[in-house]
Amino acid sequence: MKWRITALAAGAAAAAATIGFAGEASAATAPCSAAAKACVQLHTGTAWLVDHGSVLRGGVPITAGKPAFPTPSGTFRVQYKDIDHYSKQFNGPMPYSVFFTTTGVAFHQGSLKVQSHGCVHLSHADAVAFYNSLHPGDVVEVVK
Repeated sequence: MKWRITALAAGAAAAAATIGFAGEASAATAPCSAAAKACVQLHTGTAWLVDHGSVLRGGVPITAGKPAFPTPSGTFRVQYKDIDHYSKQFNGPMPYSVFFTTTGVAFHQGSLKVQSHGCVHLSHADAVAFYNSLHPGDVVEVVK
């Protein structure tokens, strides 16, 4: 009888692993190419750290740009990092900034309830992880 319970549990686990939601990327996959080190999916408000297509962290919740300041989609490269950046333009702190466009768009710690001026807001823990994992030249893909 013990083997039967184990077999049933294994079958249930396998079935649960295959159930997903249409149109949403799971934590096990990110909707970006294998070249990406960071992946952002705007319509789900989710980001991942990845290595050769394997998810290292995520999907984690994000907030992105408001309609007047949208986060650009496309393929970018990390430009530079600043652990204690302050935006003079928007008069606010941007801790753990990882800039990935030439126009000032970055991953950084920020509110997950308020849209940004184009940046990708992350929780404190996720911002630290993205800051520590990403380096200049790494590929960042932002998909709609």
